[in-house]
Amino acid sequence: MGISERKERERAEREQRIIVAARMLAERDGWASVTVRRLAQEIEYSQPVLYAHFENRDAIVGAVALEGFAELGPALRASVARDATPAEAIEAVATAYLEFAFERPALYEAMFVLPSGLRFAKSDTPQVLRDGFGAMMAVVEPFCADPEIATESFWAALHGLAELERHGRIRAAFRGERVKYIVSIFANVS
Repeated sequence: MGISERKERERAEREQRIIVAARMLAERDGWASVTVRRLAQEIEYSQPVLYAHFENRDAIVGAVALEGFAELGPALRASVARDATPAEAIEAVATAYLEFAFERPALYEAMFVLPSGLRFAKSDTPQVLRDGFGAMMAVVEPFCADPEIATESFWAALHGLAELERHGRIRAAFRGERVKYIVSIFANVS
């Protein structure tokens, strides 16, 4: 291995340490605690080293969000049983999406709430974002003529439910009933 390969490997390792530390701090203390200064202390590098990897905090949040999308897409796809009916598939994805939001609140916040610099629905949208959207569209598509619009609406409904429940605005005990209601709406879309 040459010097340039070693330096690139070390750079990638430092970048991953920053991402892991940001995610850990956010999960433990919330995103308000994740600052460049605090991350530098956490991983024992200077702030300029962090800035050499990430332009700003939003870029760090974006890197964490990308990891989240790399986890979300496969989780949504894995939630659908091989022999599931279309209605069962859409319900499984809706349930898996909400479980993801509640089991990984800091990660979900990075993905869908905080400024991250990520661009959705654009020509330069990262593939992992497209994959997550594709996992949702795969279960919505059997029910509609315009699967992109329907998937955006399905996603918006799930995100709204997640955020309202995460912040105690709706009753958590009725999550299953809300999922069934959402499924009934989308399973009857034309």
